[in-house]
Amino acid sequence: MSSTTAPAAPMTTTRRSATYWMIVDSPLGELLLTGDGSGALASLSVPGQKGGLSPRPEWHRDPKAFRAATEQLAAYFAGELREFDLELRTHGTDFRERVWTALDTLPYGTTTSYGELAARIGAPRNAARAIGGAVGANPLLVVRPCHRVVGAGADALGGYAGGLPRKRQLLTLEGALPGGA
Repeated sequence: MSSTTAPAAPMTTTRRSATYWMIVDSPLGELLLTGDGSGALASLSVPGQKGGLSPRPEWHRDPKAFRAATEQLAAYFAGELREFDLELRTHGTDFRERVWTALDTLPYGTTTSYGELAARIGAPRNAARAIGGAVGANPLLVVRPCHRVVGAGADALGGYAGGLPRKRQLLTLEGALPGGA
Protein backbone atom coordinates (compact mmCIF):
# COMPACT_ATOMS: atom_id res chain seq x y z
CA MET A 1 0.00 0.00 0.00
CA SER A 2 2.75 2.47 0.83
CA SER A 3 4.37 1.85 -2.55
CA THR A 4 1.21 2.98 -4.39
CA THR A 5 0.67 6.12 -2.32
CA ALA A 6 4.30 7.24 -2.02
CA PRO A 7 4.85 8.21 -5.70
CA ALA A 8 1.72 10.40 -5.82
CA ALA A 9 2.88 12.75 -3.06
CA PRO A 10 6.12 13.88 -4.74
CA MET A 11 4.31 14.63 -8.03
CA THR A 12 1.76 16.78 -6.22
CA THR A 13 4.46 18.49 -4.16
CA THR A 14 6.53 19.22 -7.27
CA ARG A 15 3.51 20.73 -9.08
CA ARG A 16 2.61 22.87 -6.09
CA SER A 17 6.15 24.08 -5.43
CA ALA A 18 6.61 25.47 -8.94
CA THR A 19 5.99 29.18 -9.32
CA TYR A 20 3.96 30.53 -12.23
CA TRP A 21 3.91 34.18 -13.24
CA MET A 22 2.76 36.81 -15.66
CA ILE A 23 2.97 40.58 -16.01
CA VAL A 24 -0.14 42.74 -16.46
CA ASP A 25 -0.12 46.38 -17.52
CA SER A 26 -2.03 48.72 -15.23
CA PRO A 27 -2.30 52.41 -14.33
CA LEU A 28 0.21 51.64 -11.53
CA GLY A 29 2.74 50.23 -13.98
CA GLU A 30 3.45 46.58 -14.66
CA LEU A 31 1.95 44.20 -12.10
CA LEU A 32 3.76 40.92 -11.49
CA LEU A 33 1.32 38.14 -10.59
CA THR A 34 2.60 34.88 -9.14
CA GLY A 35 1.01 31.66 -8.01
CA ASP A 36 1.46 27.92 -7.91
CA GLY A 37 -0.35 27.13 -11.16
CA SER A 38 -3.62 26.14 -9.48
CA GLY A 39 -5.22 29.49 -10.30
CA ALA A 40 -4.70 30.86 -6.79
CA LEU A 41 -2.88 34.17 -6.56
CA ALA A 42 0.12 34.18 -4.19
CA SER A 43 1.53 37.64 -4.84
CA LEU A 44 1.03 40.83 -6.78
CA SER A 45 4.06 43.14 -6.97
CA VAL A 46 4.72 46.51 -8.59
CA PRO A 47 8.08 47.77 -9.91
CA GLY A 48 10.28 49.14 -7.16
CA GLN A 49 8.09 47.70 -4.42
CA LYS A 50 9.71 47.22 -1.04
CA GLY A 51 10.00 43.44 -0.74
CA GLY A 52 8.53 42.95 -4.23
CA LEU A 53 9.32 40.03 -6.47
CA SER A 54 10.94 39.76 -9.88
CA PRO A 55 10.56 36.81 -12.26
CA ARG A 56 13.20 34.14 -11.77
CA PRO A 57 14.60 31.82 -14.44
CA GLU A 58 13.11 28.70 -12.81
CA TRP A 59 9.58 30.18 -12.79
CA HIS A 60 7.06 29.35 -15.50
CA ARG A 61 5.30 32.11 -17.44
CA ASP A 62 1.63 31.19 -17.79
CA PRO A 63 -0.99 33.91 -18.48
CA LYS A 64 -3.81 31.32 -18.48
CA ALA A 65 -3.23 30.66 -14.78
CA PHE A 66 -4.16 34.26 -14.00
CA ARG A 67 -7.12 34.87 -16.29
CA ALA A 68 -9.57 35.67 -13.47
CA ALA A 69 -7.09 37.99 -11.76
CA THR A 70 -6.33 39.80 -15.01
CA GLU A 71 -10.02 40.33 -15.79
CA GLN A 72 -10.83 41.52 -12.27
CA LEU A 73 -7.86 43.89 -12.13
CA ALA A 74 -8.91 45.45 -15.45
CA ALA A 75 -12.46 45.92 -14.13
CA TYR A 76 -11.15 47.39 -10.86
CA PHE A 77 -8.96 49.95 -12.63
CA ALA A 78 -11.86 50.81 -14.94
CA GLY A 79 -13.97 51.61 -11.87
CA GLU A 80 -16.31 48.68 -12.54
CA LEU A 81 -15.27 46.34 -9.70
CA ARG A 82 -15.29 47.13 -6.00
CA GLU A 83 -14.48 43.73 -4.50
CA PHE A 84 -12.16 41.04 -5.79
CA ASP A 85 -13.36 37.45 -5.84
CA LEU A 86 -10.17 35.47 -6.31
CA GLU A 87 -8.63 32.43 -4.71
CA LEU A 88 -5.65 33.67 -2.71
CA ARG A 89 -2.78 31.60 -1.38
CA THR A 90 -0.47 33.53 0.92
CA HIS A 91 1.95 32.26 3.51
CA GLY A 92 2.64 34.30 6.61
CA THR A 93 2.73 33.99 10.37
CA ASP A 94 -0.60 33.49 12.12
CA PHE A 95 -0.55 37.17 13.11
CA ARG A 96 0.11 38.36 9.56
CA GLU A 97 -2.58 36.10 8.15
CA ARG A 98 -5.08 37.54 10.67
CA VAL A 99 -4.14 41.07 9.62
CA TRP A 100 -4.32 40.18 5.92
CA THR A 101 -7.74 38.57 6.39
CA ALA A 102 -8.92 41.76 8.13
CA LEU A 103 -7.70 43.77 5.13
CA ASP A 104 -10.09 41.78 2.97
CA THR A 105 -13.02 43.20 4.99
CA LEU A 106 -12.17 46.87 4.37
CA PRO A 107 -14.86 48.31 2.10
CA TYR A 108 -14.03 49.96 -1.20
CA GLY A 109 -13.66 53.72 -0.93
CA THR A 110 -13.02 53.76 2.81
CA THR A 111 -9.95 53.98 4.98
CA THR A 112 -9.10 52.78 8.46
CA SER A 113 -6.23 53.43 10.84
CA TYR A 114 -3.60 50.96 11.99
CA GLY A 115 -5.10 51.17 15.51
CA GLU A 116 -8.60 50.44 14.21
CA LEU A 117 -7.24 47.48 12.26
CA ALA A 118 -5.62 46.22 15.48
CA ALA A 119 -9.01 46.38 17.19
CA ARG A 120 -10.62 44.44 14.31
CA ILE A 121 -8.35 41.47 14.95
CA GLY A 122 -8.55 41.72 18.74
CA ALA A 123 -5.03 43.06 19.20
CA PRO A 124 -4.38 45.91 21.62
CA ARG A 125 -4.57 49.39 20.09
CA ASN A 126 -0.88 49.90 20.91
CA ALA A 127 -0.07 47.05 18.51
CA ALA A 128 -0.31 49.55 15.64
CA ARG A 129 3.42 49.19 14.87
CA ALA A 130 3.09 45.40 14.54
CA ILE A 131 -0.04 45.90 12.44
CA GLY A 132 1.95 48.28 10.23
CA GLY A 133 4.64 45.63 9.75
CA ALA A 134 2.06 43.03 8.75
CA VAL A 135 0.29 45.46 6.40
CA GLY A 136 3.64 46.37 4.84
CA ALA A 137 4.41 42.69 4.28
CA ASN A 138 1.14 42.10 2.40
CA PRO A 139 2.13 40.14 -0.72
CA LEU A 140 -1.04 41.03 -2.63
CA LEU A 141 -1.02 44.75 -3.31
CA VAL A 142 -4.26 46.14 -4.76
CA VAL A 143 -6.16 42.85 -4.40
CA ARG A 144 -5.75 42.74 -0.62
CA PRO A 145 -6.41 46.45 0.05
CA CYS A 146 -3.57 47.49 2.34
CA HIS A 147 -3.75 50.89 0.63
CA ARG A 148 -6.91 51.54 2.66
CA VAL A 149 -4.95 51.60 5.93
CA VAL A 150 -3.78 55.10 6.83
CA GLY A 151 -2.21 56.88 9.79
CA ALA A 152 -4.39 58.27 12.56
CA GLY A 153 -3.67 61.93 11.70
CA ALA A 154 -5.92 63.78 9.27
CA ASP A 155 -3.21 64.04 6.60
CA ALA A 156 -1.21 60.93 7.45
CA LEU A 157 -1.39 58.40 4.62
CA GLY A 158 1.01 56.10 6.40
CA GLY A 159 3.28 53.89 4.33
CA TYR A 160 2.79 51.72 1.30
CA ALA A 161 5.17 49.08 -0.02
CA GLY A 162 4.31 50.15 -3.58
CA GLY A 163 5.10 53.80 -2.82
CA LEU A 164 2.91 56.65 -1.60
CA PRO A 165 2.11 57.94 -5.13
CA ARG A 166 0.52 54.58 -5.93
CA LYS A 167 -1.37 54.57 -2.61
CA ARG A 168 -2.74 58.04 -3.42
CA GLN A 169 -3.66 56.85 -6.91
CA LEU A 170 -5.60 53.85 -5.56
CA LEU A 171 -7.39 55.88 -2.88
CA THR A 172 -8.27 58.52 -5.46
CA LEU A 173 -9.61 55.87 -7.84
CA GLU A 174 -11.83 54.55 -5.04
CA GLY A 175 -13.03 58.03 -4.10
CA ALA A 176 -11.41 57.99 -0.64
CA LEU A 177 -9.28 61.01 -1.62
CA PRO A 178 -10.47 64.09 -3.53
CA GLY A 179 -10.51 63.75 -7.30
CA GLY A 180 -11.68 60.11 -7.30
CA ALA A 181 -14.66 58.40 -8.86
